[in-house]
Amino acid sequence: MISNNSIRSVFIALLVVPALAIAQADMPPANDFPNPYITQSDYFKLPAGRNWGSSSTVDMDLDGESIWIAERCGANINACVQNPDINLIMLFDKNGDLVRSFGAGYITWPHGIHVDFEGNVWIADGRDNQGGDNPPTNAYGHQVHKFSPTGIHLMTLGKKGGGRDDEYFFTPNDVHVAPNGDIFVAEGHSNSPGTPARILKFNSSGEFLLSFGEMGDGPGQFVQPHALAMDSKGRLFVGDRSNNRIQIFDQQGNFIDMWYQFGRPSGIYIDKNDVLYSADSESGSVNPAHGDWIRGIRVGSAQTGEVEFLIPDPMPECRGTCTAEGVVADRNGVIYGAEVGPVGGIKRYLRPAK
Repeated sequence: MISNNSIRSVFIALLVVPALAIAQADMPPANDFPNPYITQSDYFKLPAGRNWGSSSTVDMDLDGESIWIAERCGANINACVQNPDINLIMLFDKNGDLVRSFGAGYITWPHGIHVDFEGNVWIADGRDNQGGDNPPTNAYGHQVHKFSPTGIHLMTLGKKGGGRDDEYFFTPNDVHVAPNGDIFVAEGHSNSPGTPARILKFNSSGEFLLSFGEMGDGPGQFVQPHALAMDSKGRLFVGDRSNNRIQIFDQQGNFIDMWYQFGRPSGIYIDKNDVLYSADSESGSVNPAHGDWIRGIRVGSAQTGEVEFLIPDPMPECRGTCTAEGVVADRNGVIYGAEVGPVGGIKRYLRPAK
C-alpha cells in the first residue's frame, strides 16, 4: 500500500535532493576518526542460570541512566517461542543490576525497542511463531506491543501472525513514538522481492494515518528500513540498512536528505543534544561490498551530519552480524551496544575521565 503522500514525497525528493547526497553513495569509507572510548563486557547481571542470547534492542529509561533491553531468550531465532515463560523485556539500573522483567508469551523475536515520553516500552516483534509467510490462525508475532513501565500490556498494533499490503505487519523492525504521540513503524527485514519496505504512521490510539516508501535505492525508497530515531526538530531518521545510508524525513513522509557517512546502520539513536549514534554491524561481513568500511559505532551530529568518533568492532575477525546492532547512550554519554552475534549480550563504552 503506497499512499498518494508517498508518491508526492518521492517526486519532491527528486527535485530537491542535493547532488552531494546522491554522490555520497560512492564516498570513500568514513573510517579515519578517533576512538576515545574503552569497552566493558559483562556489565549487566542476569539471574542465576540464564545466559545472554542475541539482542538488537536497547533503549534508555526516562531517568537517563537505567537501561531497557529485550533479549532473545538465550539464543536467537525461535528461542522465545520454545521458552514462552521467559520474561524477555528487562530493566537494569545504572549499576547493571536487574530491576524488573516482563513480556513472557507475547513476543517471538524482539527486534526493536522504544521508550516513549511517558516511559512506556514498545517492542517490534519481527517474526511469527510458525516460521512461514502464511501462518495458521493460532499464530502470533509480526506485531508491535506497548507495555507500561511495570509490564502491563497496553496496546497491540498489527494483525496477529502478520499480514501484508493493507494488512500489517510483516517483519517489523523498529518503532518510534513522536512527542505528540504519533507512532512510526519501520517494516521489512529482508531485501527479497515482495518484502515490504516502508514506514507506517499511526496516531496515539493506534489508528492508521499513512505510509511511505517502497523497495528501491532512490530517495524515499528503502531496502531494510532497520532503525528509527527522531531529532530535536522532529525530523524522522531511518536507518536504511541495505542501502548503506540514513534517510531523513519530516513527519508526513516528505524526504529531506540522505547521509552515507554513518556507515551501514543497523541501529541509530539521537540524544537530547542531537548527538547521533549509528551502529554498523554488517560492513565487510554480511555486506562484502561495503568491505572497506570499518564495522562499529559512529558518533556525530544529527544537525550537521559530521562524524566525530568511531568505536571499531572489538572482534574485527567476526563473520556475520557482529558488534552492536542496537545502540543507545545515557545522559552521561556512556554508550551501550546490543549485539546479535556471535556472543550476544550488551557491551558498554565509556570515555575515561580526564
